[in-house]
Order: sequence, then structure tokens, then C-alpha cells
Amino acid sequence: MDLRKIKKLIDLLEESNLAEIEIKEGEESVRLARAPKGGYAPVAAAPVVAAPAPAAPMPMSSPTEASSGGSAKPASPGLPEGHVLRAPMVGTFYASSAPDKPPFVTVGQTVKAGDTLAIIEAMKMFNPIEADVSGTVVAILGESGHPVEFDQPLFVIN
Repeated sequence: MDLRKIKKLIDLLEESNLAEIEIKEGEESVRLARAPKGGYAPVAAAPVVAAPAPAAPMPMSSPTEASSGGSAKPASPGLPEGHVLRAPMVGTFYASSAPDKPPFVTVGQTVKAGDTLAIIEAMKMFNPIEADVSGTVVAILGESGHPVEFDQPLFVIN
């Protein structure tokens, strides 16, 4: 199932008062559910081939937040002060374009809005994660080659 279709389903869920949507196309299935108010739940939007598997509710964010990866949410305990750039999708985090290449950014480096900070591989597509503010990279929270969840803090920029 196309990532654009999944994003449209998320928008549809946000605009309606539905609690859950499940769509099947052939042997693929996607289930999206709202997180209970006041609670955090892990990500659930994952294509399933053949038999549909139960999935946990998925936290919702505004379309702007999801597209930019940035967040106006207060920093979580233990994070340095500054703007927290969060993962806009589930996937595998990569700090560089190839294993033998240097990372896109390092702690202490000055970045401008629009600079590529990392990439997330999702559904065999490499998606650049760009800075949405200018400043200095205070912390890099993603570990190269490891999975990231939707809305997981990846960078702190001051």
C-alpha cells in the first residue's frame, strides 16, 4: 500500500470522529486507531500481508507536524533544552547516506532550516529528515541503523 494513501487515511481519521479505520487492498491491510485520551500508545500503521494482525492504537498529530517532523511539544524529561525534531514516520534511521560516508550532521554543528540531518528508510524508500529550524545541533538521539517510531525525538536544535 502506498505511503501517500496511508497519510490520507490518517487525515481522514483526524477529520472524522471515527475511533478506528481498517482498509484492505488485495492481501494488504492497514489498521489505524486513535490513542486513548491522556495515554500514549505505540505506532500501529504497518502493512500486513495475508492474515491481518491485531495492532495497537496510533498517536495522532497534526498534518503540519507529521509532514515537517517537528513538534511544538515540550521537551521530554532528560532531553536538552531546545527544539525537538521528531520522527515523521516509522522506519530505520540512518545518520549518513552510506555506511562509509560521514554523518550528515554532528553535535555542535550549525544547521539551517532545510538542511538534511538524516534519512529514514520506510517501505524501501529513503526519506530525508530536514531541519525545520536553524540553529546548533545540541543532541542526536537516533542511532544509525536502528528502528525509530513515529514521533520519537531524533534531534535537539538550539
